[in-house]
Amino acid sequence: MSGEDPSAGAGTAGEDVGASEATTAPQLRGVRALAGEDFSFADAIGGVRGLVESTVPGLVFVVVYLLSRGLTVALVAASAVAVLAVVVRLVQRTPVTQAFSGLLGVGVGVLWAWWTGRAQDYFVGGLILNAAWFLGIVISLVARWPAVGVVVSLVRSQDMGWRTDPDLDHLRRRYVWASWLWVVMFGLRLAVQLPLYLRGAEAVGWLGTARLVMGVPLFALTLWLTWLLVGSREALADRQDQRPTPQR
Repeated sequence: MSGEDPSAGAGTAGEDVGASEATTAPQLRGVRALAGEDFSFADAIGGVRGLVESTVPGLVFVVVYLLSRGLTVALVAASAVAVLAVVVRLVQRTPVTQAFSGLLGVGVGVLWAWWTGRAQDYFVGGLILNAAWFLGIVISLVARWPAVGVVVSLVRSQDMGWRTDPDLDHLRRRYVWASWLWVVMFGLRLAVQLPLYLRGAEAVGWLGTARLVMGVPLFALTLWLTWLLVGSREALADRQDQRPTPQR
């Protein structure tokens, strides 16, 4: 998820722009934003382009389905938008990771709905993924390996001494609280979207709307709250005794 590179002018001006871009810090997207000393909502979701690539295929599916009541045409429209996002990035030679991820997600939904013939099944892959994350994080808490702590330790290349070191118990508690934030987020998604899914095709519009509202916006909010707990300067002060993982 990244924006387009501006066109550089000729001569020295172009060289200056290129040098400036080369020294610009890379965007910390998704959970990697927890590794930053500052938090940017735009960077975390990949900017406007990342937001568009994440939400437009689902929006197109819902709108086309509601207008046409034709499942096939809605599936084709959503697929075309996802493929177009990948093609545009390939042509512009920009990173395609998010676009490919979006295409994979759309592909799962399209194949499932096409196989069953039910419009609501376009969203079933997302429901399963949310349920898996919900259960996975709960299990990590029960096992005393809070998922957020593991992720932060990995993205910051730090050891996980906070699990057993009594002097770092305050840090472990932060990771536990932050992990519960994600349990709540995934739980809310399931609590709202699962009943709509069970209502069938008549609730596809509401299900699609809930998916959009509780998708990127809720993810970004939860990520920011997590950063406040474990990535902000105050939280970093709590990590000052941690040793970096030895390089081999």
